Amino acid sequence: MAKVLYGATMSVDGFIAGVGGDMSWMQPYQGPDPIADELVANVGSCLIGGVSYRGDDPNMGTDKEGPFGGAWTGEQIVLTRSAPAVDVPGVTFAGDLDTALRKARAAAGDKYVCLIGADVGRQCLDAGEVDDVLVFVAPILLGDGVPLFRHLGGTNIRLDQPRVHTTPHAITLWYEVVR
Repeated sequence: MAKVLYGATMSVDGFIAGVGGDMSWMQPYQGPDPIADELVANVGSCLIGGVSYRGDDPNMGTDKEGPFGGAWTGEQIVLTRSAPAVDVPGVTFAGDLDTALRKARAAAGDKYVCLIGADVGRQCLDAGEVDDVLVFVAPILLGDGVPLFRHLGGTNIRLDQPRVHTTPHAITLWYEVVR
């Protein structure tokens, strides 16, 4: 059965996108990483938030556009209330979280469903649907932007000890969610 993973590159001060959703800050930190390579080989589907799908890809317009810098191909499920009128090959649109998760798990098989986007990550964490959290911490302070996780009113989600890996571009922290 598919496991659900919320993964993102984050600044040291906790932001996964800059002000206005800017992702251009990320480009210098997208170097080779064996943990990222391992993950790409084990992702069966991506569940993507509507904002992320519509354009905050730091590689937009290049040959590295798409999930994992263009290194991954597969079924993408987009959680949005505003699906386009025209079908998009390889992309399924879902208007609610339960439907999106069901479709993403079915598409992933026994591999990971990788969550892309802060809001879809928050929704899945709030619903208790996330199995693993993977954070690539880039050596930069953004000062403001979109946080990795925000839950108004606060919440505690316990994580196991991380698997830690260091590259010149980032420190990688891979956690399992404690249930």
